[in-house]
Amino acid sequence: MKAIVYQQYGPPEVLHVAEVEKPTPTAEDVLIRVRAVEATKTDCEFRSFKLPVKWTWLPLRLATGITKPRQPILGMYFAGEIETVGSAVTSYKPGDTIFGCTGFDRGAYAEYVCLPESATLVPMPHNMSFAEAAAIPLGALNALHYMRRANIQPGEQVLITGAGGSIGNYAVQIAKAFGAEVTGVDGPHKRAMVMKLGADHYIDYTKTDFLQMDQSYDVIFDMVTSTPYSKCLQRLNPNGRYLLGNPRFFKMLRSAITTRFTDKTVLFAFAGETEAELHALKEMIEAGQLVAPLDGVYTMTQAAEAHHRVETEQRVGVVVLQIGD
Repeated sequence: MKAIVYQQYGPPEVLHVAEVEKPTPTAEDVLIRVRAVEATKTDCEFRSFKLPVKWTWLPLRLATGITKPRQPILGMYFAGEIETVGSAVTSYKPGDTIFGCTGFDRGAYAEYVCLPESATLVPMPHNMSFAEAAAIPLGALNALHYMRRANIQPGEQVLITGAGGSIGNYAVQIAKAFGAEVTGVDGPHKRAMVMKLGADHYIDYTKTDFLQMDQSYDVIFDMVTSTPYSKCLQRLNPNGRYLLGNPRFFKMLRSAITTRFTDKTVLFAFAGETEAELHALKEMIEAGQLVAPLDGVYTMTQAAEAHHRVETEQRVGVVVLQIGD
């Protein structure tokens, strides 16, 4: 089978298409014909090993390969169809269209991936293409996780930094579905998309610092690692919740003190990416509450170009790779 592989850490150009061995399912596995996969910032970080959260460098390098990657095929969030199932599989049959996650085993930048029946896999929404479905799991699962943790009530004021990013754009939609009044913060080129997704207000961070404004919020969902911690707390209403979507280590340490000794709650628990959550997202999609904003769909031979697009932060929506013909 064909796969997008990399044999060394480096720039996007280390990615190339190669022939690799097709996986063989065990009795508990399903063999999936991958049709589309999201090209994520995490994929780019695994490829380059330039990590925004520095304390994760050593443990991740030890886990993934010190001198070169042990797993040469990236890709964690995908959509496709079941080709064959193991003898013990009861939930799926050949021909079923599904979307889901491979977890840190990765491997979805390939024509086929083999996963246990227990993996986070759910039937595709009937109103989405493969490319759109592949764009859902990463951003929407994380956004749903945090919006639920925030316990958003109808009418509450919610501010989302990085609102045009792969997680932020779903957080905008989910917060709106929960009844919040939503303010998105991002660059000028993402305003139109974020407003189209349902935001009530938009702050262009290149012109206005929301931390200097008088407006306060019940929930701040912060996807930007450099946002000042103390100033965000000052912009919260009493009993406000500050959600750290991409936390630095010192913010994680401070969160326990803030939560224990003030009326503010700081949360950073990472998403479990469960099947139940993905089912909830499927229902929201089919009810018209959630869409997948696509920046572009690239072929396998354009993988390097797709990674460049992700790394520039100029994308407006999700970057997807079409796998196969």
